Amino acid sequence: MAYVDDFPTDARIVRWNMAVAFISLGIGGLFGMIQALHRTGIFRGFVSSADYYTVLTGHGVLLALVFTTFALSGLFTWGVTRSLDRPLPSPRFTMGWFALMLLGSIIAAVTILGGLVPSMPFKADVLFTFYAPMQAHPAFYIGLVFFVVGSWLAGVDWFRAYWGWRKDNPGERIPLQTFMVLVTMLMWYISSIGVAVEVLFFLLPWSLGLIEAVDPLLTRTLFWYFGHPVVYFWLMPAYFIWYTVLPKLSGGRLFSDPLARVVFILFLLLSTPVGFHHQYVDPGIPEGFKFIAMTNTMFLLLPSLLTAFTVVASIEHGGRQRGGEGRLGWLRSLPWDEPAFAGCVLAGLMFAAGGFSGMINAGMNINYLIHNTLWVPGHFHLTVGTASALTFMAAGYWLFPQITGNRLRFRSLATIQPYVWFIGMTLMSNAMHRAGLAGVPRRTAEPQYDAVSFQGVVGGISEMRLQIAIGGTILFIGLVLYLIVIFGTWFGGSGNDTLRVNSSLPAPLSGPEHSPKILDNLKLWTAVAIVLIALAYGLPLWALVSDGLLAPGSPPIPV
Repeated sequence: MAYVDDFPTDARIVRWNMAVAFISLGIGGLFGMIQALHRTGIFRGFVSSADYYTVLTGHGVLLALVFTTFALSGLFTWGVTRSLDRPLPSPRFTMGWFALMLLGSIIAAVTILGGLVPSMPFKADVLFTFYAPMQAHPAFYIGLVFFVVGSWLAGVDWFRAYWGWRKDNPGERIPLQTFMVLVTMLMWYISSIGVAVEVLFFLLPWSLGLIEAVDPLLTRTLFWYFGHPVVYFWLMPAYFIWYTVLPKLSGGRLFSDPLARVVFILFLLLSTPVGFHHQYVDPGIPEGFKFIAMTNTMFLLLPSLLTAFTVVASIEHGGRQRGGEGRLGWLRSLPWDEPAFAGCVLAGLMFAAGGFSGMINAGMNINYLIHNTLWVPGHFHLTVGTASALTFMAAGYWLFPQITGNRLRFRSLATIQPYVWFIGMTLMSNAMHRAGLAGVPRRTAEPQYDAVSFQGVVGGISEMRLQIAIGGTILFIGLVLYLIVIFGTWFGGSGNDTLRVNSSLPAPLSGPEHSPKILDNLKLWTAVAIVLIALAYGLPLWALVSDGLLAPGSPPIPV
């Protein structure tokens, strides 16, 4: 039986969330290719350099917020209902949060795209990092409010399903997929408070003219309180797939359920009290608290290293179950022609590379070398742009037959698509990192200056620009291939195909019974997370607001 047979109503919600996610990915991906061609000077016929920043804002918001959150919502709805073996409590409530998120996304996206039409009375060329002093039209902030509140309600829906299950199963360990969903949402509730306060109490009243000025440093701090944990809001659904689905795709079983739980608890504890590492060059933040943020950020390597060990061990088990032998011979027996497996593994490899570049970002002293250079987008294209995005795409290959009842269409395109994406990202991100070391700035439509000559550390600047343009174009080709396969699968069958994917997942080699029950005490870990945040942010925030919430104030800077 496919998932759509067991949970037809929830399967529809999963489909709709994934559809919005991948439509956003398509539009944002097109904007990304336009950026790559424009800033490198290869082709500037799509938009003017003034409109480049509208495209850049759309690229960031559609991909980093809309695509990731809707994909997460689809995956988490599937995971909660499948692992608890019960539907979500109220279809009407579920439709409510989906509609609210969709409405907010449309309002924000239309406001951004208004910047491309001179006759439109609204625009929001404030980039993904939408803190002051750049100001957007009020509609942009209203759309963000709807979107974030909708995501909160989605979490409430998943908690309600868990509470219903708990009532019927007292004393049972939380199923792993549901555990991961609940911990991710607890982290999201804690961290998104920062952006909610920033928007509701400062940016929205400011844009409406209710207050004349806001404190840019305070709004930046509130944004980055949210801005780093949102990275893990993107990544934890990828971990969710790597831990629970990838072992099956490899032919084996998860190596350790307890280690998976420990990893998610560590993310809950450590994701938020690290935001100051985005503000190393900001005045007004005490150096000691920047050092604390750096230390906490380095601690975040632990859950990533534990994940590398656990996931690779699970994949190796699968390879050996398929007949692989020797120290590395099991690699050849893995299903590299299966797009869901290949996409997840290639995404994991890219994430490992992103982890190494992330250590440079996290270090206080060496960060000054690459701050605000092209190194930074090179880094997060490895994380959200591949670790998350390619994993979500790979999950779609495995999930869409289950939620539509149709077999996967255009299988030959699906087989090559993860490799096309991997090649494109390797070219583009590699060149971005090297260009960053040469000092090439980010967020710039025309980073070519008459009085400045960039000296390439490895390779020449012209070669880097060409490589970025080629890589960005290959990425867009890979995206088009993916959309053909996914929407062809959705609309290309009767819903009665017999070649469906079994959604059952094998039991881990080491199950939850091998771990202490305290790992499931979500109230305890949430309280510890709040204490750590208070220690990291309490005094700096008090110092920022002690001279007045709006002082020193800044009027909006024209965009």
